[in-house]
Amino acid sequence: MVNRQPLPGSERKAEQGSTVVGQCDPAERIEVFVMLRRQHQAQFDSLMSKIEAGDPSVKPLSREAFAKDYSAAPDDIAKVKAFATAHGLTVVREDPAARQVVLGGTIAQFQTAFGVKLEHYQHHTAGQFRGRTGTISVPDDLHGIVQAVLGLDNRPQARPHFRIRPPFQPAKAHQASFTPLQLASLYQFPQGDGSGECVGIIELGGGYSTSDLTSYFASLGVTSPKVESVGVDQGSNQPSGDPNGPDGEVTLDIEIVGAIVPGATIAVYFTQNSDAGFIDAVSRAVHDTTNKPSVVSISWGGPEANWTSQSQQAFNSVLQTAAALGVTVCAASGDSGSSDGSSGDQVDFPASSPYVLACGGTSLTASGTAISREVVWNDGAQGGAGGGGVSRTFPVPVWQQGLSVTSSSGATTALSGRGVPDVAGDASPITGYSVLIDGTQTVVGGTSAVAPLWAALIARINAAKGQPAGFINPKLYKAPGAFNDITQGNNGSFAASPGWDACTGLGSPNGQKVAAAL
Repeated sequence: MVNRQPLPGSERKAEQGSTVVGQCDPAERIEVFVMLRRQHQAQFDSLMSKIEAGDPSVKPLSREAFAKDYSAAPDDIAKVKAFATAHGLTVVREDPAARQVVLGGTIAQFQTAFGVKLEHYQHHTAGQFRGRTGTISVPDDLHGIVQAVLGLDNRPQARPHFRIRPPFQPAKAHQASFTPLQLASLYQFPQGDGSGECVGIIELGGGYSTSDLTSYFASLGVTSPKVESVGVDQGSNQPSGDPNGPDGEVTLDIEIVGAIVPGATIAVYFTQNSDAGFIDAVSRAVHDTTNKPSVVSISWGGPEANWTSQSQQAFNSVLQTAAALGVTVCAASGDSGSSDGSSGDQVDFPASSPYVLACGGTSLTASGTAISREVVWNDGAQGGAGGGGVSRTFPVPVWQQGLSVTSSSGATTALSGRGVPDVAGDASPITGYSVLIDGTQTVVGGTSAVAPLWAALIARINAAKGQPAGFINPKLYKAPGAFNDITQGNNGSFAASPGWDACTGLGSPNGQKVAAAL
């Protein structure tokens, strides 16, 4: 009898509001991702501490050098393959640099291999999914080698952070929508079209139609950028034709980036909405040796508490890889204020990872070519508000030490965990972005517009500099003068205040000053 051990952090509880509606077909075939430990972890940790401290002597690693030093060990991969053979599972793909072995097999084989029971659940908003409860277990000889097993369950893990302007809120005379180019100009982005750069965009569903993009860029008078669709794990560009669904997210992201950096290549990584799909798409973008994105934009996420700790740690280690490779990752902080749409206060993950630039929201009024007023985005319970707060998962990063958070009652307390967001930008659908989705001209907001806005700014800076800015958080926190400090408004439990706050971070960008700081 093989001795087995529970996989740390793999505990799953039944999702609130979900019921078991039936057994999974034991003969159904699925694919499961096994994430392995990193070689030379201690050496990698010391590299990461230098990157986190903003040590100027650290240069981004090439993808080749990274694969050589920090991939999964050949012996570890061999052990996983032997385990697969013993359970009748096939090896679909192995990627040592991404520390991944993807296994294929039947539900029955996986239940035995990992000591789990998979069932079909029904949930009032998430629909039907394959789920499990309890922990995953692995044999003794894989204990400590396997860090995560993802894909046994496929519950939807994240939601897109965009809001379409409600028809019952017509724009008042002083409130207008903006094209991405108008915002780039209001935020004083440095000149440039991003040529030579690639911006990666992660999408967990939906799609875009080329005709929308062509008409949209023509209407702005910019050249259409080169858009590459990259399918990850059965994901592909599949527009539903419904602008209120994920198409809204996909098209918004591409149109914002493409309008500001039409000279850049935009690689859109499509995957399934599950923790396995999400993590794999980001990993694929970070390790992509064909498109080589220097910036990745993520407009999807979910409350920290909705993630298992194995998923969070696996995702966070992919984001650390991005930092080591000099890839800047921008993530939307959420559209449901300080609660992130759950009970109590929650921050959104992956925005709460200390290795991303978390992008929060403002509401912006312009007069001519200048910003006349900018406050925290908070359009009330129905209209949405910028996500922000304090992580319960991640400790305070070096570059946020000494900061405090201001509550809506005016009380200030020292940060007790990673503070979210880092930066902000226009996100209210009432002062939102004019876009074209599924043939419909519409106005969209949400922090999911802010992540691609910042990604486009960084792509312009990278193109001008001829090298990637990489992990920029330590530099930005040393340059508070590069921001329009937002001091009015709240997102529920937290209030804006001079300097960093848990609504708008350091503030919205003065692009030229941000470029100088980097």
